[in-house]
Amino acid sequence: MTDEAKIAPAPELPTTGVTPTIAGDLPETEVERITADLIGALKTVYDPEIPVDIYELGLIYKVDLDDDRNLVIDMTLTAPGCPVAGEMPGWVENAARSVEGIQDVTVNMVFDPPWDATRMSEEAQVALNWW
Repeated sequence: MTDEAKIAPAPELPTTGVTPTIAGDLPETEVERITADLIGALKTVYDPEIPVDIYELGLIYKVDLDDDRNLVIDMTLTAPGCPVAGEMPGWVENAARSVEGIQDVTVNMVFDPPWDATRMSEEAQVALNWW
């Protein structure tokens, strides 16, 4: 995304508080479809040590979509030493690429702020008996 790109808020993703941003002139209905499809795709990716998908765990921090339908996803891990740290960004990229209309995907691994259990959705807390 360029500095000149106009950023507008897109629909808020439920439960995790992640708000995707879009640049420019994509129709709102298309952004809503891509958002819903992306959530569905991200919910297919699981941390192999935790029986909850990465979306409900709150591992997705930020999603940006530009006019050319390129996605940039900032994500984290439950712990920096996660055994699948080298593989999980690829899993997220592949899931995001499965969304119709997405042209390119970049996944950035970030550790600031550090992940903690407060980022989990109610669904994840119930699944892990943390409720």
